[in-house]
Amino acid sequence: MSEPARLNNEKTVYRVNGFTCANCAGKFERNVKELPGVEDAKVNFGASKISVYGEASIEELEKAGAFENLKLEPEKSKIQQQSNKEENTVEKIPFLKKHSTLLHATLLLVLGYVSFFVNGEENVVTILLFLASMVIGGLPLFKVGFQNLLRLEFDMRTLMTVAVIGGAIIGEWGEVAVVVILFALSEALERFSMDRARQSIRSLMDIAPKEALIRRNGHEIVVSVADIKVGDIMIVKPGQKIAMDGVVVQGYSAVNQAAITGESVPMEKTVDDEVFAGTLNEEGLLEVKITKLVEDTTISKIIHLVEEAQGERAPAQAFIDKFAKYYTPAIMVVAALVAIVPPIFFNGSWEAWVYQGLAVLVVGCPCALVISTPISIVSAIGNAAKNGVLIKGGIYLEQIGALNAVAFDKTGTLTKGIPVVTDFTVFNNVMNERDLLANITALEYRSQHPLASAIIKKANEENIPFHDVHVSDFTSITGKGLKGTIDGVSYYIGSPTLFRNLSSSLFTSEIEEAVLNLQGQGKTVMVVGTEKTILAVIAVADEVRESSLEVIQKLHGLGIRKTIMLTGDNKGTANAIGNHVGVTDIKAELLPQDKLDYIKQLRAEYGNVAMIGDGINDAPALAASTVGIAMGGAGTDTALETADVALMADDLRKLPFTVKLSRKALNIIKMNIAFAISIKFIALLLVIPGWLTLWIAILSDMGATILVALNSMRLMRVKE
Repeated sequence: MSEPARLNNEKTVYRVNGFTCANCAGKFERNVKELPGVEDAKVNFGASKISVYGEASIEELEKAGAFENLKLEPEKSKIQQQSNKEENTVEKIPFLKKHSTLLHATLLLVLGYVSFFVNGEENVVTILLFLASMVIGGLPLFKVGFQNLLRLEFDMRTLMTVAVIGGAIIGEWGEVAVVVILFALSEALERFSMDRARQSIRSLMDIAPKEALIRRNGHEIVVSVADIKVGDIMIVKPGQKIAMDGVVVQGYSAVNQAAITGESVPMEKTVDDEVFAGTLNEEGLLEVKITKLVEDTTISKIIHLVEEAQGERAPAQAFIDKFAKYYTPAIMVVAALVAIVPPIFFNGSWEAWVYQGLAVLVVGCPCALVISTPISIVSAIGNAAKNGVLIKGGIYLEQIGALNAVAFDKTGTLTKGIPVVTDFTVFNNVMNERDLLANITALEYRSQHPLASAIIKKANEENIPFHDVHVSDFTSITGKGLKGTIDGVSYYIGSPTLFRNLSSSLFTSEIEEAVLNLQGQGKTVMVVGTEKTILAVIAVADEVRESSLEVIQKLHGLGIRKTIMLTGDNKGTANAIGNHVGVTDIKAELLPQDKLDYIKQLRAEYGNVAMIGDGINDAPALAASTVGIAMGGAGTDTALETADVALMADDLRKLPFTVKLSRKALNIIKMNIAFAISIKFIALLLVIPGWLTLWIAILSDMGATILVALNSMRLMRVKE
């Protein structure tokens, strides 16, 4: 059902405790959809959540999950709990208590085999011990299995239940008891591995403090983050974590933002700089004005978006879900044929071939196959989030690994988006460099020109006292430059055209060569002088990121065939920057519509295409690409909301890491699927000589599940 249709009814999100497998999550979703008053429901197995569209009480929902003994709590209460240390502390259940049922069942199984060797297989004590072990260890399995049989629903528990009943009927008490215990152990291991993968996201929830020191009415008090209001002043001491998003109003410090952006190098923070919840104040005392409520902080949005991403099924996962739907009934048919065809048509032993049929049911259990994809997706997305890359769905995780072309916006992506003075050359030695720069800055300080900030920044960096310079008769010459009088001398600052119009004789061959050389490098050139002489040439450019060249080279090394720079800037500047960073194609003087059209053209030619921009001006092109990647998600709500992937640290170097992680995830998913199917195929081949036993069947299934889970969890350790 489409999202707009769902919105006809209110959406409520619940945390779910007790999921053991993806199949169980799917069954819970179907059961909830059948409840009266529920229009739709969507389970997010990766995040252990369910979204319910409509009206249903927690009691009704838990009843729908009674087969799994599921417990639910509204997500809102979870947010409230985060502000309460006692409630937020997860209750740690001792190992023996948590697995007491399995341990008791295992003990009875061991005693059963002791009785088997002492009293014999047919002894009543032996049978009762095996039966008790089966009932205690497999009660949850049988409850669900019998329900499924009555409803003609076929999943892994249905297979196991039929196999156990059949094994008991033919008297294989010992082997059936072992099958039940190993299946319960396999589920416990599956649950453990999935929880380990989810832990990468849960750990994000513990990053931000639950309380903060707030100044109100002249008093400093410790306040729960849930009670902090926008506009409150938060005091953050050295060594403390910042509890809320805000803007520094007093103080200077270095803040480690690794929790948000993945970058471990601390960032300098002073008045008017933005800080984020969950980051670490390393040095000075900061006073921060709160700008967002706790549920709106950047870390809260990251957690929410990552959890939602885990619920978005990747193409591989959708394929597995569809495959498993037909695979399980097919296995039951194959098992039935194995059990009845040899005795009927080839005079085989009924007992032997029924046993083989039951073994086929056990080996056909699709546990490893079903878990092969979701645990990989959760592990990869969680790892990416910890490294400052927000991937908003399994589908995008897969698509990044299949990219053939990457298009970059220039300003703010390949470049820093901030003009800087790159060259300052003095001519004619009329004034020393510092005095001349002071005069230039005093004039530019009165200008509204975008490039003025670059000159003022350079003067501040060099401690030039330009505020002491008195300027009179200041005039802006529209489209050309500006004019002002200092100490009785009229100074001009502007384009070379301005000075050519003043007097063509002002340009010597040396000055002309310098101007043309700088313009050839894609820089904006400003000339400084009087009506009689040219005093200096200043070149300003949007500074290229130090990482751009390295990133483009790494992408080419990863096999990305095409890297394209798209910009609205002039061809000279575009060519200079594009050639410097090493992109394969340069497209300049583009309007937003032109960028959109070019992305569509690239998709037609190369298939999978990524567009990287700032998430605002490039929105149409980002939307048209296969994967839209936004720069600087940490400070931009728009980037978090609109892009498919956000580079939280505004750092292009995260891009090759993301491609590498995606490809590794794709390879591991394929490897898992191939391994899960192969191990079952090999085990099924043992039916031909009659070698397949219930022991081999359950061990092959359990071994495949464990190996698939461990293989998937390797994605949590992929590094840049």
